[in-house]
Amino acid sequence: MNKRIGLIAGSGSFPIIFSKKAADRGFSIYAIGYHNETEPLLSDYVESLEVIHIGQIKRLIKFFKKNRIKEAVMIGAIKKPGAILDIRPDMKAISLIANMRHSTHDDKILRAFAKVLEDEGFRIRSSTFLLPELLAEEGCWTKRKPTNAELSDIELGWKMAKEIGRLDIGQCVVVCNGTVMAVEAIDGTDSTIRRGGGFCKGNSVVVKVCKPIQDFRFDVPAVGAQTIRSMHESGATVLVVEAGRSLVFDKEEMIRLANQWGIIIMAMEKEA
Repeated sequence: MNKRIGLIAGSGSFPIIFSKKAADRGFSIYAIGYHNETEPLLSDYVESLEVIHIGQIKRLIKFFKKNRIKEAVMIGAIKKPGAILDIRPDMKAISLIANMRHSTHDDKILRAFAKVLEDEGFRIRSSTFLLPELLAEEGCWTKRKPTNAELSDIELGWKMAKEIGRLDIGQCVVVCNGTVMAVEAIDGTDSTIRRGGGFCKGNSVVVKVCKPIQDFRFDVPAVGAQTIRSMHESGATVLVVEAGRSLVFDKEEMIRLANQWGIIIMAMEKEA
């Protein structure tokens, strides 16, 4: 009999990529998706997909228990501005938030949500446990290498990104000529890149890193070909991610586009 795994799927392509890999490894995938978030095509890659509203925790638990799920993963982003309008909290969700004591930071909410599921008997696995090959490899991936001025902006961007991560604000910053131009907030990475680029005349540096205390069960920083397209549209010329601690989608396409547009991609290992 196939192994079973539950998938709590947000937006983007990662839930589909995970489901393909899990199926290849002999897993049967039973997925929970969210209205206006989860890619409908996910249903083609899983045994069963049930779409719910954010906050319907009891319905999620019932679905997993019905399908004899013992372990699950949480994969994919939630587009927070839109999600705020689509919350339908049940009593379990209301109780979870009430116990947060006024803290609504992403990490704390996700950890509390994971704890609720673990208390119901589900083991929450790392989102990368079947896909270690998606983690960024250290080095400069592109033909162009950073100038001394860009290296200085990278150093500043790394420090600032780690600090906003420590405060659970975001994971990405945009830096230009020694000045922080944009900090990731509720709008996400692509919007941050566009905001930052709007204040520069090109040559901005984008740094996206893990939070100092990263829980790899969820919210691992991720980049892909769309990141490079957003950078090109905004005049950003350097992307830095954290080696071994960031997910990379469409790597070959990222490198192709970056070399075409003279953009640098680097994965670095540094102290937090």
